[in-house]
Amino acid sequence: MNMERWRFIDLGVCDSYMAQTFYEAIALAISRGLSRNTIIFAIPDKPYVCIGYHQILEACVDVDFCKKMNLPIIRRMFVGGGAVYLDSDQIFYQIIADKQSKIIPATVPELFKKFLQVTVYVYNSLGIPAKYKPINDVVVDGRKISGNGAGSIGNAVILVGNIINDFNHEMMARILKVPSEKFRDKLIKTLKAYVSSIKNELGYKENIDKIKALLKEGYEKLLNIKLEDDTPSKEEMKIWEKEILPVHKSKEWIFRKSKKYKKLTSTRVKIAHEIYVAEARTKAEKLIEVIAEIHGNKIADIIISGDFFAIPPEIITQLEHALIGTKLEEESIRKTVSSVLKNAEIIGVSIDDIVSTIMKLKK
Repeated sequence: MNMERWRFIDLGVCDSYMAQTFYEAIALAISRGLSRNTIIFAIPDKPYVCIGYHQILEACVDVDFCKKMNLPIIRRMFVGGGAVYLDSDQIFYQIIADKQSKIIPATVPELFKKFLQVTVYVYNSLGIPAKYKPINDVVVDGRKISGNGAGSIGNAVILVGNIINDFNHEMMARILKVPSEKFRDKLIKTLKAYVSSIKNELGYKENIDKIKALLKEGYEKLLNIKLEDDTPSKEEMKIWEKEILPVHKSKEWIFRKSKKYKKLTSTRVKIAHEIYVAEARTKAEKLIEVIAEIHGNKIADIIISGDFFAIPPEIITQLEHALIGTKLEEESIRKTVSSVLKNAEIIGVSIDDIVSTIMKLKK
């Protein structure tokens, strides 16, 4: 097979917003025919909190603590997953490619499996016996040592992840919304037991240039890609500055599900005769949470959230709209869910998981 030639952009240590969101500009540029397949490396200059496309901010993050610590909160635009604390001890790799590339598999699970072999290669080369764990993790002896997500926009597919040089378990536990401090103490212990890093495995942080060199070597050696050094184009910078960055810094985007969430959670359980608010959750491979207002036996309003992945991401909003007015009966719910999601790719939860979670709302 002929080797594909891809761009390689090393953003170095850069502004946190650029480290987290510039790949979205390249995805738009590729979808518009303005750019070609690209791999980015980036390190954020300051810590921040990142949440998934489908998450409800107030339900998963301690917003007041983040404000107090001057931690920006950035919501991913095309990628699901959960809330995370990120800082300069993590090296980001971001793959953005045209779906027609011969390197790109047909499904997201296959995409993770193929590209995360490079992440495994890096850790193995450093003497860490890491392995790929479906759907989107790399683990060592059961401990997560790399977090990854995927999404798409137009003709472009995205895979983002990290090599964890060191990890601040205490800050990760602190930024999350938890019911009590005792729960947080338990969370810290659990994080330390199940989330690892290079420093935790080897006793020291590895040289950043060495990690980057191994990543580049892995992509070229394992995926038959030739990486060609490049810099962001004028078109990509314009897209990022005019279309991407303003959205990410807007309260409307960060709090995109908050208004409906506050409305529903402020009036829980029975409100009036045959009118009530209920919530339900299911932990499949990923978490799905549902909060709904029920009138009689019909859904009057609903929020679907969680750390699953959906491609395209806006399909969940479309599902919420389609479910309004639907009878809270399994046949009706399944028909609506199946119809809306028939051409979508949902990773981490199944249609059965979604239907059964919604049905838990029934008295």
